[in-house]
Amino acid sequence: MDHSNVSTEATKVADLTIDEFREFVQEVVIQTLSEMMSDPDEGLELRDDFVEELKQTIADVKAGGKTVPAQKVAERLGLTW
Repeated sequence: MDHSNVSTEATKVADLTIDEFREFVQEVVIQTLSEMMSDPDEGLELRDDFVEELKQTIADVKAGGKTVPAQKVAERLGLTW
């Protein structure tokens, strides 16, 4: 939004032109969607012990180990899946 024609003081919606209001709403929607679709864990690294646990789990499954479907885990925890 080009804020050059909007006062730096608190502006009321009623003071905006239709185009300014439309642009404001568009910015809010884009910002909200960006926040909702972003990965909050982006840039974080897994702890070494967790990486080792994952590797062990993968090896166990490849060796014929059993897994529990997510649906069953959700049911056991009383979660709606």
